[in-house]
Amino acid sequence: MIDVLLWSLVVVLIVAGIAGTLLPALPGSALVFGGLLLGAWIDDFSRVSGVTVAVLGVLTVISWVVDYLSGLLGAKKVGATRQAVIGAAIGTLLGVFTGLWGLIFMPLVGAAIGEYLAIRDTVRAGRVGVATWIGMMIGAVVKIAITFLMIGVFVAALLI
Repeated sequence: MIDVLLWSLVVVLIVAGIAGTLLPALPGSALVFGGLLLGAWIDDFSRVSGVTVAVLGVLTVISWVVDYLSGLLGAKKVGATRQAVIGAAIGTLLGVFTGLWGLIFMPLVGAAIGEYLAIRDTVRAGRVGVATWIGMMIGAVVKIAITFLMIGVFVAALLI
């Protein structure tokens, strides 16, 4: 009975982690890693070894780095100001509370507003907003890919 509860918790953590790869309010890859670590522990690390868990941990760290750098690199590519980067972060946080469209587009709006407040150039602010948004979207796709790679590595180790 306890195994069923623990495996249910594994599934809940993984599903919440997958959602968290898109929602900045949830630590997506950390939740997935926690679920996979719990799954390995339940099985006494007999099928999913410590080495596999270490690989999953490295993938989790890579996911965090991608998350941090993606929007920043997009903004830096077009020479964004610090205010644009802060604006993108604020837009991302506000996007969590405004639904899917807000979550997708508020980082763009925040970066553009931040850049506009810094330099008062509408065209440049628009370019910075779009570049930051593209960087964040590329980062989101990479994070999702890493998350599913983590799950795939775990399932392969569990079944083989």
